[in-house]
Amino acid sequence: LGVRIVGKRENRNDMAKAINTTRPKGFVQPLFNKGQPSVVEPSLFTIDCSNYKMDQDTLEPEVVEKMKTMYEDVGVVLLTNTRMTSLKHMAKWVSVIIKNEDDYKGGANSRGKVYNNVYDTGAPKEAWLHYHHEMAYLQQSFLSLAFCCVEAVEGKGETYLSDNNKVTESILKTPFGQKLKEKGVCYIRYLTDKEKYRNADESQIYNHWQNSFSVDTQEEAEAAAKHAGLSFEWLPDRVMRTKLVTGAFEYDPKEDRNVMYSSVADTHMWFDTWPGIRDLPPEERALHMTFGDGEEFTQEELEAWVAEYDKQSIPLWWKVGDVAIINNYRYAHGRPAYTLADGERRELGVILGDMYDRVGTKDDKWDC
Repeated sequence: LGVRIVGKRENRNDMAKAINTTRPKGFVQPLFNKGQPSVVEPSLFTIDCSNYKMDQDTLEPEVVEKMKTMYEDVGVVLLTNTRMTSLKHMAKWVSVIIKNEDDYKGGANSRGKVYNNVYDTGAPKEAWLHYHHEMAYLQQSFLSLAFCCVEAVEGKGETYLSDNNKVTESILKTPFGQKLKEKGVCYIRYLTDKEKYRNADESQIYNHWQNSFSVDTQEEAEAAAKHAGLSFEWLPDRVMRTKLVTGAFEYDPKEDRNVMYSSVADTHMWFDTWPGIRDLPPEERALHMTFGDGEEFTQEELEAWVAEYDKQSIPLWWKVGDVAIINNYRYAHGRPAYTLADGERRELGVILGDMYDRVGTKDDKWDC
């Protein structure tokens, strides 16, 4: 994801001309199938840790083995009733599956570190976060990610996963899925210059290129973009426009099949409920996405895309101390907006697994 251009009206118009402004309008709100049963039985990926000492420096061997088996079989593990309150202890349990934590370089959200390589989620509670695979908009992505629940309110702020194998099978049966298979997708991001906004209003800013790539200079940003497989150009006011044309699907070596690896989360619709940025017209927002040949998505196609992920939902209802570790190929993740009363807090720490170089799809691995 990225950030939009703000500044002089003529520069905004330059950006609007640089992309096709005939994008479909109208918010497509994911339903997350609230109240519907999980498409994966929770007992298959949940470990009740009530009878284990989880906040010790030594890991419980029985829990370790259960975690490894569940992750191998199902692709997600949820530790619950852990009584943990420290990110130090939660991160230690994450390391059972995620051996090498990685940095959030080249990422869309403006995220801060809350503990070592544990990041905040970087999204306001008012925003509906569409299902997405972490860092799908780069040529390098993450094998896995984890969420650590530091603070929670019962019945509020749940996260949803979507079973990507089932999404893939379903969408490939549709003309839209076949069109995605044939054409791929194009990701476009606009990253603003942090120096232009010192002591200025940033309510309509998504991310600066300095923050996204963890750099200080334009030359460093260019090198980081190249490393991430992105093409780029500099627009007025040192706005960095990045672009990646790639497949909408990706080969999953564990499942030995091509799976869906893109979603509407990388379109302007990501900001439809984002405070500040939602007030901008689509052509002035930080994100744009088309088919790989530049053809725009229709409103009907965007609605169909959202619906495919919605049908395969798996809710995660957070309690303090919960830890969820997720295979980024196997599951997309998102959440609805939520509200908090005075004194209520919801905080998740995010840990990112090893990065890998995307390989695209394999011709003989379309098994559905």
